[in-house]
Amino acid sequence: MPQTHTAIDQAIPTTAPPTALSIEERMAFVNAAMTVRLEEAGVAYEVNTAHIPIEPVDLGDVVTVPLTPTLQPPPTPYPTPVAALLQRAHYRLLTGGWCTGAQVDEDGARCLYGAIHAEARGDQNLESRGLEVLMDAIRRRFGDHIDSVPSFNDAHGSALVPMHMLDQAADLAHARGL
Repeated sequence: MPQTHTAIDQAIPTTAPPTALSIEERMAFVNAAMTVRLEEAGVAYEVNTAHIPIEPVDLGDVVTVPLTPTLQPPPTPYPTPVAALLQRAHYRLLTGGWCTGAQVDEDGARCLYGAIHAEARGDQNLESRGLEVLMDAIRRRFGDHIDSVPSFNDAHGSALVPMHMLDQAADLAHARGL
């Protein structure tokens, strides 16, 4: 009787199975396969959309916002003088920049003390009361080990915390009626 081969017999390999591929080799094969698929998809897109007429778009007609954002005017000032001073100092830092290590840096940015000093406009009594309220707000939050406003300012790498404390001090001064 002749021996017949079925489809199952033909599918069984007669050689030893290949050795297992490393993860790097498998990733290289997957990367190559995905690259081919992406290239085929790109060609298919070009073929499928070639008949669609398009007009070039001038981005100048589309983009209508100013290139540099403009800050909104400061909020309505507090009615009390110390709170209004601290609020103005906060806005000055927001618009003019914040710095450490100097009252005013070469770009015009100011530290907390520098902003309060500038906004007090020579009124030393107002300036000292503003610094006093700011120190009180700082010590409430961070403890009594803080020596001064400049040391607190210089201990930070960004304006986030110092400006937040200036805002809290303005609220505190307003609550105290200062």
